[in-house]
Amino acid sequence: MTPMNQSNETNLNNEAWRMFRILSEFVEGFETLSDIGPAVTVFGSARTKIDNPYYQKAVECGSKLVKKELAVITGGGPGIMEAANKGAFEAQGTSVGLNISLPMEQEPNPYQTHEINFRYFFARKVMFVKYAVGFICFPGGFGTMDEFFESMTLIQTHKTAPFPVVLIGTEFWSGLVDWMKQTMLEKHNAINENDLDLFRVTDSVDEAVKIIYDCYKTNCQLGPPQPDMPAYAIRESAEGTRYGIVPRSPRHQSPQK
Repeated sequence: MTPMNQSNETNLNNEAWRMFRILSEFVEGFETLSDIGPAVTVFGSARTKIDNPYYQKAVECGSKLVKKELAVITGGGPGIMEAANKGAFEAQGTSVGLNISLPMEQEPNPYQTHEINFRYFFARKVMFVKYAVGFICFPGGFGTMDEFFESMTLIQTHKTAPFPVVLIGTEFWSGLVDWMKQTMLEKHNAINENDLDLFRVTDSVDEAVKIIYDCYKTNCQLGPPQPDMPAYAIRESAEGTRYGIVPRSPRHQSPQK
């Protein structure tokens, strides 16, 4: 066997073993979170300090969510994540931290009743969505934006059943919302007008908790009415999203299980 062939075989073996590592993260996530009950995922900056008003609001948010018998899920790190976990933990509720291995910045906070460590962002993202009845986003950086826009993508494309997404902090989010309206919608026609109704912006923790709790209890939805879709297309998969219609398959034909 030539050195090149040996190298290719080694790479293939490494790729195969990596699949087991990926599977193990999904298995651990499913086993750990399957019995936490309805939960709300809270996002926000890891850099928010304890004396920041948003930190204090996130503590309040975590506490008020668990008092509504909702578990709290965060990314497990410092800042807003720590604050939401702290509020849930000190209110004696379920406080989940989905930690991620990073070269820097991520340090698990001490307020977690359920702690999972991930190497892969994509496996972690599934857990954020699958067990949540709603998202609350505090001011944050690229990671918070990533999670917010992923939720918008899932809801807009009907890849998941609609769920409430609430942004806390009008002074932080208003510029982004204005840009979405003026640039994405009006200038480039890249979204529909009613896509801007898929989320809410508020400064009130009480309002954010009420929106999510009321939607959970009444199965309500934010945004426009859902269009008619084939029953098989909106059937929920094991990871919490919908099966959808297989590309290039006849639209009237149910996909293979």
